Formats: sequence, structure tokens, C-alpha cells
Amino acid sequence: MLRFSAPLVVILAVCLTLAGAAPTLEAQTPPATSTVAGGLAALGFGHADLALADFQHVLAADPSNAPACLYAATAALELYNGPLAVQYAEKARHLDPQDWRVDTTLVAAYAAAGDKTQRDALRARLRQLHSAGGPDAPDARDARLASGFLLEMFPVEYRDPAGPAQIRHVDAIEYFKPLGELRTRYRFLVRRSTGGPRLWEIDVQSNDFDETSWAKAHPSEAASGTRQFQITGHNDAGQEVDYHLFTGHDDYDAFRSMVVTILRSEPLPGASAP
Repeated sequence: MLRFSAPLVVILAVCLTLAGAAPTLEAQTPPATSTVAGGLAALGFGHADLALADFQHVLAADPSNAPACLYAATAALELYNGPLAVQYAEKARHLDPQDWRVDTTLVAAYAAAGDKTQRDALRARLRQLHSAGGPDAPDARDARLASGFLLEMFPVEYRDPAGPAQIRHVDAIEYFKPLGELRTRYRFLVRRSTGGPRLWEIDVQSNDFDETSWAKAHPSEAASGTRQFQITGHNDAGQEVDYHLFTGHDDYDAFRSMVVTILRSEPLPGASAP
């Protein structure tokens, strides 16, 4: 399981976008004692709106504070405000272009803003940093040691036929290399609320043993890059569900669409409520 720390963006608590006007780069009106540490504490307690105000206040006094820009982007992500997250993450990258952690934030920001071209360019850059580093990021040891990165954060409305709609909060993880015996390529962590425990995990897998057998039976399709995939779900209590077995290419957006369909309509095993 990936473990993220606040300096990597990567507080994986999520909250709904606040109603009304979206936050802007102009500082809000936070307490006079706003600090980076205070903003991180607010993020840790699931108060992304208060954290954003803290970071904006810090940046109003010190516009070149790269960590504050990075954390402001994180807070914007947790508010599902992709355009604002992009603005702050791009500014952090300008201030500190050799910090690979900025790209782990910016890739999720581009995903949230719907910019797939920029998102995919950064995914390729992160894979390069993981495999061999790079001339513009000589100190990317953490990238080489990491098993994957946060690709996207998004909400899904569960349409409960027996009650009101519920929001499920999803953190999508991409692994640099397929993980474990079942060769997990993507993992979708599902939570009920900001900072809440994981309720369910959905994995996209393509295990090598089954793939070898399938490829022998379907040589022309395998030669074109088609693979056999499965989508499965599980929780910490050991409950498991096999959702789909299918053939296709490694396509995150196609997998995401399937996961969203599952989460919109399927109850979560072991959860007393969606």
C-alpha cells in the first residue's frame, strides 16, 4: 500500500467543492496567525478550505514561498478545484523546477482540470524520473524509490435506490510497475468522507500468468498490444468482488470510466452505508 506524507502532496483526504464562488489566487481573510504549519494542520483535520486560506495568507506576505504554493495546490485539489490547483502547482514548479514532488501534485491538478495532454506528459516524466532520473532533476532519489503516485482525486455520486444519493471520494493511484502477484496497475481508494478510512479498494490488474495463456490463444491481438485485464474490489476485512474480465489496452481513462460506473451503482461490501 502506498503511504503518502504531507510534503509529497499527498494528504489523501478529500472534501466536496464548497458551494458558491470558487477560491481564487487572491488571499482570503484568514486569522492573522496563519502559517504553513497551521495550514498543514488544517489539511490533516480535513479542513481544506481553512488550509487554503492559511497558505494564501502566507503567500500574500511571501510570494516566493515554494512549499506554500505546493500545499495551496494540494488544498485546492482536495476542494476539487482543478484550475486553482494548476495555478498554484505551476507557480511552485516555476519557483523550484527540480523538485519532483511538484510534478506529483501537478499531474493530479491537470487531471482535475481536465487537461489530459498535460496530465499524460507529466505521467511520462514521472515514469522517466522513476526509472533513471533526469538531467533537470538530478536529486530524484525519492522518485526512484516510490512505487507509484497519486494520479487523480474525484467524487462519485452513489445512486442508492433505497435512500438519498451519497458522495464517494476516490483517490486514483498509478503504479510505476505492476504491483504484486496479480500485477496491479491502478488502484482506486474509496472513502466516505474527508479524512475518513478507506472503505473499499478497486484494482485494475493484468497478471502475467493469465496474460501468457491468453496471448498464446490470441496471438494477433497480443501482437497489437491488447492484454487481458480484470477489475476487482476488496477491503481490509477480506471481502472481495470480481467486477470485470476483459481485453483491451492499458488506458487509464477507460478504466476510470468502468470504476465510476461501478461506484455509481454498486453497494460497498461490509459498509453499513455508502
